[in-house]
Amino acid sequence: MTSSRRMAAAMSALAVVASGLVSAAVIGVTPARADHCDPAEQASQGQQQNNNRQRRNGDQQGQDDQQDQNQNQGQDQGQNQDQGQNQDQDQDQGQGQNDQQNGDQQQDNQQNGDQQQGGDQQQGQDQQQNGDQQAPQGGARLLDPAASPEAAPEDEQTASTFSRRRNNPTRTATPVPTRNNPGGGNASPTASPTGSATNDPDEAACADLGPFPEDFVDIRQVAPQRVNARFNRNGSRGTFVSQCGRNENKHNNPDNFIVAPGVSNGAHHLHDYVGNLSTDAFSTDESLAGAGTTCRLGDKSTYFWPVLRNRKVDANDNDPDGNVGQQLTARAVQLQFRGNASSRVVAMPRFLRIITGDAKAATNGPANAKAAWSCTGFQNRITTDKYPLCPRGSLVLRILDFPSCWDGQNTDSANHRTHVVFPDQNGACPQGTRAVPQLRMTLAYSVPQGPSYALDAFPEQKHNPVTDHADFANVMPDRLMQTVVSCINRGRRC
Repeated sequence: MTSSRRMAAAMSALAVVASGLVSAAVIGVTPARADHCDPAEQASQGQQQNNNRQRRNGDQQGQDDQQDQNQNQGQDQGQNQDQGQNQDQDQDQGQGQNDQQNGDQQQDNQQNGDQQQGGDQQQGQDQQQNGDQQAPQGGARLLDPAASPEAAPEDEQTASTFSRRRNNPTRTATPVPTRNNPGGGNASPTASPTGSATNDPDEAACADLGPFPEDFVDIRQVAPQRVNARFNRNGSRGTFVSQCGRNENKHNNPDNFIVAPGVSNGAHHLHDYVGNLSTDAFSTDESLAGAGTTCRLGDKSTYFWPVLRNRKVDANDNDPDGNVGQQLTARAVQLQFRGNASSRVVAMPRFLRIITGDAKAATNGPANAKAAWSCTGFQNRITTDKYPLCPRGSLVLRILDFPSCWDGQNTDSANHRTHVVFPDQNGACPQGTRAVPQLRMTLAYSVPQGPSYALDAFPEQKHNPVTDHADFANVMPDRLMQTVVSCINRGRRC
């Protein structure tokens, strides 16, 4: 009878241990990872692997301790049975008392074992919780979600792994020369971070696709600055806004008739177009003049820029240039023509072509880079080499200022830059040039939470934010251009 009780107690102990191990295994299960080409996943993946290893170590330690304890209990039971067979009735009664004490002791040992197993399990959970609360620089938890979560994303599809996207070998990121950065932070765009090697072919396919967690910054960490030059008494303070929509009709192609005329996919990244409805690689002055437009007042000008993508969604996953993600349409587009800080403006010639920024600034260097990123409500904080993380209710802004000092003769030039240049820091045009209305594109987006969006780019540019750029060709009727000039020079807002 005594042996039966001891055996029952041992079986009960093993059942409790098994139940604890099953619970620990269930706690250790993690949900399937979202798209690991999402920059936010890159930031959290390494920490999650460490947390998983800590949980496994804690579970294994609890199993080893329990096995040692069960072996000791079995040896004690066998020894007590041998002693009971060799002793008399009085000794049997004493042995019964010892058995009862041993049973109590086993229960105490079992409770200690359970407490140790629970302690190991709790320690693993605590370590996981502490790891999740850590905020890697530029990672998904860079902002405190309770204090200032990012803007809510648009409708998102379910993300899957990136197994089909890329067949080309992994590329090495190219460092970028240091540049002046009035927005604060690191001045040079960051290349691919070094990390542990991976045997996962899916991860290797997009390990250096970009952008990277350190390509993002909390907009509140960017220092305020004066954005516009101060106007003097001879300056032209007026503005004119051409209303052309947000590309609701989905006019997109990867062409650029200014830089790569006649070349399909000459840009290797998708452009949004507003204004002229015919713009593509084969556009000419004649074709643009004969086409329709999305703009009011007969403005047939063409305005275009690279699209922004939600990288949490595995859309466009077969793109050969690595422009992966769901295309985001701007929530608002403002095309504003502005004056000059120190002089009046003159009319642009029809078919004048102007570009701003450098689509290859990550490898060419900062000489022609003009990227400017901000958030609504924080327009005095501009970051030139990082994507901004905006608080809830604030939209991401792309601010694209065009050069506005024309040489007075040419509508284009060999490098598409020397015929129209930027004013100096005081807003004055260089000698030999004339101020024309300056185009400022302001594009506002609702993006997914955290560092999970990217600009379309040439493959070798790693989707670096410094490569933001835009293009414009003036196809306004002459009368409309005169209206623009009059509004600006008279200080009106039109």
